[in-house]
Amino acid sequence: MNIRMVRTAAICATLVVIAGGCGGGGGGGGSVGTVTEFAIPTANSQPTGITSGPDGNLWFTENNTNKIGKCTTAGVITEFTIPTANSGPYEITSGPDGNLWFTEINTNKIGKCTTAGVITEFTVPTANSGPAGITTGPDGNLWFTEAAGKIAKCTTAGLITEFTVPTANSGPSEIVSGSDGNLWFAEGGAGAPGVKVGRCTTSGTITEFMAPGTGIFGIAAGPDGNLWFTEFYTAGIGRVTTTGTITEFAATSGSGPNGIASGHDGNLWFTQRGAPSGTGGTGIGRCTTAGVITVFPTKTAGATPYSITRGPDGNMWFTENTANNIAKIVP
Repeated sequence: MNIRMVRTAAICATLVVIAGGCGGGGGGGGSVGTVTEFAIPTANSQPTGITSGPDGNLWFTENNTNKIGKCTTAGVITEFTIPTANSGPYEITSGPDGNLWFTEINTNKIGKCTTAGVITEFTVPTANSGPAGITTGPDGNLWFTEAAGKIAKCTTAGLITEFTVPTANSGPSEIVSGSDGNLWFAEGGAGAPGVKVGRCTTSGTITEFMAPGTGIFGIAAGPDGNLWFTEFYTAGIGRVTTTGTITEFAATSGSGPNGIASGHDGNLWFTQRGAPSGTGGTGIGRCTTAGVITVFPTKTAGATPYSITRGPDGNMWFTENTANNIAKIVP
């Protein structure tokens, strides 16, 4: 899987609670932390991005098998094949036009998928741009990151405009709309001494804020009006205000926080896919807006939870990249 990662440094400590094991249940039932898994029909699909669709289902990308998947809240999965072979579908979002929009990290395209599974693709102007994160902007367009160092805007008709990030080798990854009407994105490769969080206006003006010596990857709009991000190698969760003030909170050492999303319960939920060192384990984390972190284990050991989203049923839904599952956890 051609996915860029982040860099490291020390962070501030906070309270981390390791919760007990997760039993069965689901459908909004069960105790907090209850995990339920649903197997994807295609083997070794390597599910990556996930989002809630306008049709009340969960939609996800299958990075290794070139498909877009739909999962009902009851766990029934349907798959749709992307026309371009080996496209490497990565992240996915619900668009302003009632369709699902996704990035194709391998073949330099943005894809649109109707809720009936009809897929249309649009080529990114810059060759080998590595489109990664994608979100719906406050201006009614789709906004996405290019690992090659750009932030781009795509209309629902497929017209793409690109804006260059000031820092060379910035490697922007995930992107989200902020409470201030701007786009916020993570820069996983912004160079020494650390990496950055970027802000982009809808006219394409980019401002960057240096995180103090950390590596970041996922980013989400929090219920408190701030942006929240994950720090993969240094195992932290970060908070940035819309004026650029950053605060960091430590997760379990070696846990590798990755995707992050705001939950129905007013907390941030994130995936822990484990660090390359093998320490810290995998799981799903919950972080309050005060920075108190609780970790719940996944049902399958070493499942590599990747992206996470708030489901229409009140649960948090996530992809299990190596376990080939779509899963939900009760918040």
